[in-house]
Amino acid sequence: MALSEQKLNQLLQQGCPVFYFYSAEGYLVRRALAAARQRLLREEAETTVLDGPAPDIEQLIMAAGTISFFGTRRVVEMPEVNPASYSDRDLDELCDVLKSAENAVFLLGSTFDLERGKLKLTKRAQKLIDTCKKIGYTEELAQPKPFELKEMIVERARQQGAVLTENAAAALMERCGNDPFLLENETDKLCALSGYTTVTPAMVAQMCAQNLEADVFEMVRMVTAKNSTAACQKLDTLLRLQNDPIQITGALIGSYIDLYRVKLGQGQKKSYSVVFKDFGYKGSDYRLKRSAETASHYTLDQLESCLSILAELDKGLKSSPVENRTLMETALCRLAMAGMTKRRI
Repeated sequence: MALSEQKLNQLLQQGCPVFYFYSAEGYLVRRALAAARQRLLREEAETTVLDGPAPDIEQLIMAAGTISFFGTRRVVEMPEVNPASYSDRDLDELCDVLKSAENAVFLLGSTFDLERGKLKLTKRAQKLIDTCKKIGYTEELAQPKPFELKEMIVERARQQGAVLTENAAAALMERCGNDPFLLENETDKLCALSGYTTVTPAMVAQMCAQNLEADVFEMVRMVTAKNSTAACQKLDTLLRLQNDPIQITGALIGSYIDLYRVKLGQGQKKSYSVVFKDFGYKGSDYRLKRSAETASHYTLDQLESCLSILAELDKGLKSSPVENRTLMETALCRLAMAGMTKRRI
């Protein structure tokens, strides 16, 4: 998690000269820098922002070395610094400036690519991190876990006088994924829609960005509950919104493949998070967590039958003269029936 205000205040009182935040998520870096900058500006500090991946060293020296007319320290912010964009010599000079400046506080931010789930740090990046760690404060900002994101949006709604229910929060995360920026924006929009009272799942479905996978997975849960009527109504909504039948079917197949994979994992005593890693999924494992909950209502035989039904549907949509809507509604009813006969667990 990002640096707390209490810790930030403590570091500033101790005269910490450098704060370096880095992550695979640019939004997390910008938010951490904004929080630190806001706190520093309360002290009427003067700020210089040097944009770009490799701010000019001479400009940096001038910004850091200028004496404030008001006797306050200067804040020099480099929000997009990329150590790999500097030559070895210039990087050495950058590190020297950070070490020697007496009248400035430096705020640095970097966004690095991920490689096999870890930040891909070059030797220059590691050198800058090590330098900042010796003389100031550094923090790698990890992507928040699903439960942390849920707590974040529930708290954001509460701060605005609204209530984001558990089901509404889950529905919002299904649509927005693990993007904190999008989650916060959508939460603000939903709070306003509710009149700053209670946000419901229906409001999420009505107002949030359309997400075909989230809508289709909701349809899968209706099928799992043997509510083929509600599933067909959901299908009708998707078709009226001009979603392509083959794309809807593709999303259905993807959802049932997820169910089948986590069910196989359960049979091998492997959690959904292990399945997520073994099959090379990207982003958050929240999607497979929801799949694991739904898969518990099926046997492997039932899921294999469901996948066969969907394969027939896909073929029929591409070759049968029967109306697409009829084919899809029939398939949904067959999927509901397939979940009723239990054999192999």
